[in-house]
Amino acid sequence: MENTLQRVGVIGGVRIPFCRNNTAYADVGNFGMSVKVLGALVERFGLHGVELGEVAMGAVIKHSSEWNLAREALLSSGLAPTTPGITTARACGTSLDNAIIIANKIATGQIEAGIAGGSDTTSDVPIVYSQRLRKRLLAVNRAKTPMEKLKTALRGFSLSELKPSFPGVAEPRTGMSMGDHCEKMAKEWHVGRQDQDRIALESHRKLAAAYEAGFFEDLVIPFRGLKRDGFLRPDTTMEKLATLKPAFDKTSGLGTLTAGNSTGLSDGAAAVLLANESWAAKRGLKIQAWLRDAEVSAVDFVHGEGLLMAPTVAVPRMLARHGLTLQDFDFYEIHEAFAAQVLCTLRAWESADYCKNRLGLDAPLGSIDPAKLNVHGSSLAVGHPFAATGARIIATLGKLLEEKGSGRGLISICTAGGMGVTAILERN
Repeated sequence: MENTLQRVGVIGGVRIPFCRNNTAYADVGNFGMSVKVLGALVERFGLHGVELGEVAMGAVIKHSSEWNLAREALLSSGLAPTTPGITTARACGTSLDNAIIIANKIATGQIEAGIAGGSDTTSDVPIVYSQRLRKRLLAVNRAKTPMEKLKTALRGFSLSELKPSFPGVAEPRTGMSMGDHCEKMAKEWHVGRQDQDRIALESHRKLAAAYEAGFFEDLVIPFRGLKRDGFLRPDTTMEKLATLKPAFDKTSGLGTLTAGNSTGLSDGAAAVLLANESWAAKRGLKIQAWLRDAEVSAVDFVHGEGLLMAPTVAVPRMLARHGLTLQDFDFYEIHEAFAAQVLCTLRAWESADYCKNRLGLDAPLGSIDPAKLNVHGSSLAVGHPFAATGARIIATLGKLLEEKGSGRGLISICTAGGMGVTAILERN
């Protein structure tokens, strides 16, 4: 294998409108949404019958039958059936992770082009039997004779075994939800309710303005009667947001996270096409931006670190590799899992104590220009189907850099499990 790395280009991406769970896509599922976005990407870039090096798709909440989601979806997308597929999951960072997987293969010359994406639904969730009933059914299956099977099925049986189990939203190690963890972070970093609501309001205003300006015309594919994201509330106000009650800390009187400044349960899918320069040139495709680098990190949230603070660790490592400062960017795409999470991240980078004692830096990373943050809105207004968010952000940032003609963008995504996935896109 040659040592020279190839540059990885972002050709472009598409997504369907994101929507609240149990609404427009309630009966579609991950497979249907994945087929839709992959098919739309094939249409947009003329990839019918084309064999790509890899399609990496993912889903966080999926049925056991969807273990091969990427491969099954691509077989219905119009791509050549000789295209391989891999299915992954890293919570909210999944499709950015998939872009890293594809990019690394392109950079090392293993493949020339590939697709990264993700889908998630909280409408069509897997419902499983209780552990006792599962063990009973397995024992019945192992029994040899009909009489043995009957005895095994009835021995000690209780109707309580029939109670189904739904997917949980709590961290297995702590028993706390992501919102509960973020409430702790908000208190630790002294992030108030009004500042959180202001982030949410700006997200809706920016997204609405971007739709009105036509920015999303080639990025968002109409689906199931939706042309815009179902979470978008252009008419929301600080006064309306202030009326919402705390969604997680409901008893102390100090809760600040609400349904308005937290992402809601979402359905949706997104995908992005990546390629090296020669492959794009042969097909007459323009490169919007280059995926320059990425970094993944984790924090010890079980023993006190903030669950969603891992991007604060990943970003300075990535910056150091390239001799960049936090201010050397034209756009910052910080995933809005919660408005509080965004504010905690920014305050951590501004904190001399945190940057010295946790990050090992000589000085704080400093502040960023608010006018460059999530300029067309983010997850609070768009929605957050876990595995789709990374591809959504790459496609948005790629187009922003293409329209600007030059520049650099930073992507920062926090995930469940105390991890963070970050990347740098640039155009020159």
